[in-house]
Amino acid sequence: MSAIPGYDAVLNAPVRLQVCALLIEAEEVEFARIREAIGISESVLSKHAAQLDAAGYVRLRKASMGGRQRTWLGLTTAGKQAFRTHVAALTRLAVMAEAAE
Repeated sequence: MSAIPGYDAVLNAPVRLQVCALLIEAEEVEFARIREAIGISESVLSKHAAQLDAAGYVRLRKASMGGRQRTWLGLTTAGKQAFRTHVAALTRLAVMAEAAE
């Protein structure tokens, strides 16, 4: 099978795909809210957030609130485009799979 145009291996991991889906319509979301929404541990989310950051897909913002360090994640312009393109590629794959039945 040839490469799927728009398929992004970075976004293929379920956790990273879910993070981007949560962030696509928001300016930024607090780390703890993402962790709770997806139902994963802090360490797992940290690992995936670092991978998205390294790819240039998210920006991380840290600030103190109430005496605690908090982190917010937001999609970059490149991250939004990559997510939309990847979802379109997955949609094309689903359509191909349905057509093959």
